[in-house]
Amino acid sequence: MAKTGVDAVARALAILKAFNSDRAAMSLTEIADATDLYKSTVLRLAATLEAEGFLVRGADRLFRPGQELWRLGALYQRSLDLGDVVRPCLRRLVDATGETASFYIADGNERICLYRLNSPRSVRHHLEEGQRLPIDRGAAGRVLVAFGNGDDPDSRAIRARGFHLSAGERDPEVAAAAVPVIDVHGKLRGALSVSSIRTRFDEQAIRIAIEALMAEAKALSGFLPPAEG
Repeated sequence: MAKTGVDAVARALAILKAFNSDRAAMSLTEIADATDLYKSTVLRLAATLEAEGFLVRGADRLFRPGQELWRLGALYQRSLDLGDVVRPCLRRLVDATGETASFYIADGNERICLYRLNSPRSVRHHLEEGQRLPIDRGAAGRVLVAFGNGDDPDSRAIRARGFHLSAGERDPEVAAAAVPVIDVHGKLRGALSVSSIRTRFDEQAIRIAIEALMAEAKALSGFLPPAEG
């Protein structure tokens, strides 16, 4: 009996997890295909999930996530600290690139290194959390300006690319790549950056850094706690 109950819970969760940004609404057949469950099983479990508010079924007969998932998601986000979601991203960036990874926010004419994880290499770009740097120089600063209220030609070009590379803009020995972190409401929350000794930041290193930064920024955007104010 216990095993049957556990199996039912696992199948119900599989149904909920089948929904994503590309599959926000699904028919009974589509859910069955996505979960490898029989239609009869899906129908039985979906009825329970619908009754409890975890699914809704519209007049078009398509299932969609219900209001209970929104409520639980909001509770989860309110319980998060920004560092809880940013620090794992920085760890993955350091693992992928071998370089220093940072998260910056804008503060007037400066940018603040809110979180960072330094490179394990002995020769590296070393940063401290809380360090303030000019916002008009360096990859992260330029990204914060461009995706903030920047309307100059350089900012428009950065927005079109989706990232910025810098080499010696602030420190002649440092190169960096940065991307914006934009939450699900379209609000700029900061910039993710990978910084390196300039001579080590060759074409291959840049490609790896940009790919990793974009992947992490995209993943991070959906997990950010609500912005204050």
